[in-house]
Amino acid sequence: MTFRVERLASEHLTLEILPDLGASVLNLRAASGRPVLRQVNPADVQTSSQCACFTLLPFSNRIRDAHFTFAGREVELRPTTKDGLTQHGDVRNRPWQVTRVTERHLRCDFDSRSFSDMNWPWAFTARVEYLLHGPHLDLSVTLTNADTTEMPAGMGLHPYFTRLQDGVDPRLSFDAALAYDTDEQHLPTSGARPLHPDEDYRTPAEVGERQIDRTYTAWDGVAQLDWATGGEHHRALTLTADSVYSHLVVFTAPDGSLALEPVTHATDAFNLAARGVGGTDMRTLAPGQSLAGTARITLEGTW
Repeated sequence: MTFRVERLASEHLTLEILPDLGASVLNLRAASGRPVLRQVNPADVQTSSQCACFTLLPFSNRIRDAHFTFAGREVELRPTTKDGLTQHGDVRNRPWQVTRVTERHLRCDFDSRSFSDMNWPWAFTARVEYLLHGPHLDLSVTLTNADTTEMPAGMGLHPYFTRLQDGVDPRLSFDAALAYDTDEQHLPTSGARPLHPDEDYRTPAEVGERQIDRTYTAWDGVAQLDWATGGEHHRALTLTADSVYSHLVVFTAPDGSLALEPVTHATDAFNLAARGVGGTDMRTLAPGQSLAGTARITLEGTW
């Protein structure tokens, strides 16, 4: 399948976006051509799962049994995984409307009322903006309740970063103090708890052979990959996120890339909140109210 590609470029970065596939990022490269996010062949893309980054709306990650209770209402969603969960919202494989495009700025809008088969019972609108400036890519997301009643809400970004650069695995670092225990479906079983030593990346460490699929919180909004090549060829990148992104999902993908996902709430936050678990950061939006935040990818050193 061939999708329309919108391209942005600055003196430091080139960006390719697929408006008709969730306004997802196809590729992000340094001006030299070196991939920043995992390198994607357009011919291989059928869903956003094959892209370099996609947007999670109107919730992030997984909902247990595709079901939750909100304001006394039983909400049944269509399962989207083999094990009966609903995952990653319902905008990432749908077409978005391009409403502004310049050499360095792209804005896309989404209205759930344009689709009769949305896997979400509340009407909402969304906007995603990509802006290149200097060595930075800013990814801004806005979610707005377009319904007549309150709705639960959340959002996130799912970028896959290239790990190996010239054969070097980067050191990962981020300051988060808490994480969640999970079951065989990678769903939290309770509230967040203090980190175990092997989960703690406040001291930079290589991921190596570790397989990670964990949600962190009490996160300061900064994560870094540092290839520590030394000298004039030092190479690193920093992910920074607004405080609305209170959680960070870290996932070692099967293709060797590393997902660092800024999200606004814990996985399965709607069900956890209904059980009275605190700290999940589930949001409730009144009619017309919005949830918004920006994350930034910054290149440092020689790319």
